[in-house]
Amino acid sequence: MFSGIPLFPEQASTVAADVDALYLFIVAVTAFFGILVTIVVLYFAVKYKTDDPHKVGEHIHGSIPLELAWSIIPFLITIVIFVWSADIFFHIQRPPDQTLEIYATGKQWMWKFQHLNGQAEINELHVPVGRPVRITFTSEDVLHSLSLPAFRVKADAIPGRYSTLWFEATDVGEYHVFCAEYCGTKHSGMIGRVVVMEPTAYQAWLSGTIEGTMADRGAQLFSDLACNTCHLEDGRGRGPSLVDRFGATEVMADGGSVVVDERYLRESILTPQARLVNGYQPLMPTFQGIVSEESVMAIIEYVKSLETAAVVATESGHEAAETAGH
Repeated sequence: MFSGIPLFPEQASTVAADVDALYLFIVAVTAFFGILVTIVVLYFAVKYKTDDPHKVGEHIHGSIPLELAWSIIPFLITIVIFVWSADIFFHIQRPPDQTLEIYATGKQWMWKFQHLNGQAEINELHVPVGRPVRITFTSEDVLHSLSLPAFRVKADAIPGRYSTLWFEATDVGEYHVFCAEYCGTKHSGMIGRVVVMEPTAYQAWLSGTIEGTMADRGAQLFSDLACNTCHLEDGRGRGPSLVDRFGATEVMADGGSVVVDERYLRESILTPQARLVNGYQPLMPTFQGIVSEESVMAIIEYVKSLETAAVVATESGHEAAETAGH
């Protein structure tokens, strides 16, 4: 019914119906009390209308039941809205396990998406239907906002930090991508599309011509920037070993601690002196302005693959030992 009206985009994700239900409930409550107040005001305006300029209204001492009613009823409605919206908020903020990881960068005036296998897209994003997709993104210049109306998700792309959002598409098709934050003269042209495909079709598209995975490109950058001369795998370098560190907790030189995630790794690459790992000197140079956001994301994926490589190597070693024992 409303498919042609931009205010009512189609529901194409698992969370879309919940978001719309909350929105319509708030609109209905607001409209109900707005109309009720208008009717009451008009009723009393007509009922107590008088042409006598000297007439004074009767003094009213108040009503405890009435005052309790107009305090308790709005309070209960507010609690319902709070609990309902908090439940949806936490659901949207907590992606499920085994999500499809995608990186994105906003810049004037385009969206650049990177798949872990190396596929890159501009103003277009291919995803499979029925699988949770998590997008980690930032901005290369000014404030942007990644908005996917059909999936009812949106988050700001802020220069200098990572934001994330996730969705699970429920229908095959093409859906709008917008920048929802004014970012310059061509803001209205910063649009794209999400192409939701059947899993088999998506795998066929994903296996197209590529020049190596993001982790492969990150490994090359890791070598080209001479990171491997300090971050030795055995931990004897001038910088800490990065093997099996993603997701771990590092103790800082100031006594604090930090979880090694995408945000911390980005900060360590671009402003390494901001937080130093305990026991190491501030020797690492800054790469701010030297590597692009896409390159930073590739290096992060390489560091994450070192974790996987370490686990695989350990498991292979155990299997080899068991085989030798037999």
